[in-house]
Amino acid sequence: MNKADSSLNGWDDPFAVAVPAATRSLFNTGGIAPALKTAEMVVPPPVAPEKKTLLAEQDIASLPPINPEDKRIVNAKTDINQLAPFKYPWGWEFFLNANKNHWTPLDINMSRDIHDFHHRLTTEERHVYTNVLAYLTTSDILAMRNIGLAVMEKMSAPELQIYQARQVYEEALHTWTYQHCIETIGLDQSEIYNRYRVVPEIHGKIRLANARLSSVLRSDLNLDNRDDLEQFAMSYLFFAAIFEGCWFYNGFSPIFALQRRGLMTGTGEQLQYILRDEVQHCAFGLRVVRQLLQEESLRLDPKAVQALFEESEAAEGAYAHYLLKEPILGYSAEDHIGQFRFVANRRAKQLQLPEPFPGATNKLDWLDEQASMRKEKNFFETRVTEYQTGASLSW
Repeated sequence: MNKADSSLNGWDDPFAVAVPAATRSLFNTGGIAPALKTAEMVVPPPVAPEKKTLLAEQDIASLPPINPEDKRIVNAKTDINQLAPFKYPWGWEFFLNANKNHWTPLDINMSRDIHDFHHRLTTEERHVYTNVLAYLTTSDILAMRNIGLAVMEKMSAPELQIYQARQVYEEALHTWTYQHCIETIGLDQSEIYNRYRVVPEIHGKIRLANARLSSVLRSDLNLDNRDDLEQFAMSYLFFAAIFEGCWFYNGFSPIFALQRRGLMTGTGEQLQYILRDEVQHCAFGLRVVRQLLQEESLRLDPKAVQALFEESEAAEGAYAHYLLKEPILGYSAEDHIGQFRFVANRRAKQLQLPEPFPGATNKLDWLDEQASMRKEKNFFETRVTEYQTGASLSW
C-alpha cells in the first residue's frame, strides 16, 4: 500500500484509526484549550478493544472441506461462497451453454423490417406485431426482477446462482431487443410501453404474473416454514412452466408466423435467439422445481396446480382474442390458444404432473422448425455467431 493509502489501515476498526500527531500531542501533554479544562470535565478511562473473533490461522487450516452433499436448493447450512465441488453439475452446464448463445440485437439486419412494417403488412398484421412487442417489453422486465429479487437470493447453491446471474443479464438483453425493434421501426415508444396499463387483455396477463410472482418478494418469507416453502415452489413453478415455458414460447409464435411468410424477418431472427435463451430458462427452472420438491419432500396440491394452469389459460385466451380479432394468414386466435394448451401439457409432463388439458393437440406443427436456428442460409447473408453458438433448441 502506498503512502497515500496508509490512512485506510484499519478503516473498519475504531481503535486503529490514525490520529494526527498534532491532535495526539494535545491530549498527551495537557494542551487542551483552557476553556475546555473545567473541574467538571471527566475523561473516561480508555476502553480496551474487544477481543478479535476471527479464527486463528491454525483453526482455519483445520476446517474440513465442503461436502457437496450438504448443499441444497434452499436452506443449505454450508458455505454458499464455494462454487465447487458441485452437487448440481447440471446447473454449471446450463451456465456454460448459455454463454454459447451470446449475441446482441445490433448483430441482426432490421432494414427489411422497416420496409415491411410500413409497406407490406396489413392493418391486422401491424396490430399483431405492435401488441406482441407491447406485451413482451413489460414481461421481460418482470422476469428480470423476479429472478434477481425473488428467486436468486433464495438459492443456496452457488452453481445455481451463477446461472441465474446470467439469466438476469439475458432478460435485460431481451428487453433491449424489443426496444431496438420498437426504435428501429419508428413506433411511438410511450404509447407502446403504456399499452399494458390501458389494454385490459395485456394488463390481465401482467396482473396475474405480478400476483403469482410478487408473493415471494416478501421480506418475511421463511423457507424453513412449510407453508412459505410451498408458496415459493408454486411461484417458481408458475414462472418456469407457464410464464417462461408457455407464455413466452407462445408469445413469439405470431411473429414467427409472419417470418415464415418472409415478413419481419429481422424481428423473427431476434426472437429466435431470445427463444434459445428461454428454452434454457424453462428447462433450468423445471429442473430446480423437481429437485426442490424431492429434497424437501414437498407435494403440491393437485387442485391448486390445475387452477394455476386454468387461470393462465383464461388470461392467454383473452389476450389471443384481442391480438387476433381478425386472423392473419396462417395464424388465428384458435391456433394460439390450442398451442398454449399443448405446450402446457408438455410442461406438466416434465414436472411429472397430470396434463391440465387432456387431448390438446399440436396446432402449429411448423413452429419447432421455424423457431430453430439450424436451417440452411446463404453464408454471405448470415452472421458468424450462427456458426459459433451451440445451444440446441429441443422440446
